[in-house]
Amino acid sequence: MATAGKVIKCKAAVAWEAGKPLSIEEVEVAPPQAMEVRVKILYTALCHTDVYFWEAKGQTPVFPRILGHEAGGIVESVGEGVTELVPGDHVLPVFTGECKDCAHCKSEESNMCDLLRINVDRGVMIGDGQSRFTIKGKPIFHFVGTSTFSEYTVIHVGCLAKINPEAPLDKVCILSCGISTGLGATLNVAKPKKGQTVAIFGLGAVGLAAMEGARLSGASRIIGVDLNPAKFEQAKKFGCTDFVNPKDHSKPVQEVLIEMTNGGVDRAVECTGNINAMISCFECVHDGWGVAVLVGVPTKEDVFKTHPMNFLNEKTLKGTFFGNYKPRTDLPNVVEMYMRKELELEKFITHRVPFSQINTAFDLMFRGESLRCIMSMEE
Repeated sequence: MATAGKVIKCKAAVAWEAGKPLSIEEVEVAPPQAMEVRVKILYTALCHTDVYFWEAKGQTPVFPRILGHEAGGIVESVGEGVTELVPGDHVLPVFTGECKDCAHCKSEESNMCDLLRINVDRGVMIGDGQSRFTIKGKPIFHFVGTSTFSEYTVIHVGCLAKINPEAPLDKVCILSCGISTGLGATLNVAKPKKGQTVAIFGLGAVGLAAMEGARLSGASRIIGVDLNPAKFEQAKKFGCTDFVNPKDHSKPVQEVLIEMTNGGVDRAVECTGNINAMISCFECVHDGWGVAVLVGVPTKEDVFKTHPMNFLNEKTLKGTFFGNYKPRTDLPNVVEMYMRKELELEKFITHRVPFSQINTAFDLMFRGESLRCIMSMEE
């Protein structure tokens, strides 16, 4: 590549301060250092986590920053020591990584890499503590190691999944975060058996991905739980057979679900981050074999309260991070599920806009109108 080893000037959407619309700027992107890769982003999507850190209400504000972490791109150049990727490879950047060396990466059970697990406060590269982005020589901070709201970005090799080059990046890009999180929570952690009953709490993109997992597992009944009745119609495309709005009932929703299912659901997945939904999700599963899985991120003050008898009655509570997928090892296989037409991704993609209209994607998410809005860098 003619650009290898040189600074690239390109467009990026910069968050200058919390809650202010992003502005499209020309940024300088430095070449990748040791164990780093410079990626040309072709498509990026907006995930609620980007909005959350852009608002920066409950987090350490790190600005100016280039947000974005759900994307698909092509390797432009690689830094020293990178052997697994070459220019031209198709990749999905992931907010968490897989170094392949630590105790977590060597464990079959974990995907929580010691070196590269998500760090939301760090705005620099892990290797030298510097940013690879500048505007007129002044550093612009990174976000969760990915910063995909830029035509070019620099990412640690351990945070890039190499995928089938035949896979359409404008669709599989959504597998780099939310969809894999929900899908894996069901397939890898809840593991429903064919014919079982599954409840999904929260019908946003992650909850619907968990529901897609229940559909793929052959669940006989899939119960969607959400405070917004408008979500039911959309959820039917993902296999939802029943809808429960907790506001329609005077008793706790777990009691409603236990009555509906003659003793409780076989599996339940919580995708809201609301502590009461987490408790309901656990308490609604059947004694003897029921499994509940928590996916949503709670607030700092939350405490999970339930009677210990629930555990003695053989209800199981689990949690998961990124659907228990190891990014480099497992994501290529999830892409193949799409290529084999088992996993349906099109129904998650509700909107498409050119990258220059990124603030429109934010507006759609605020209004609750979009599941996933894909932005094309080329337009």
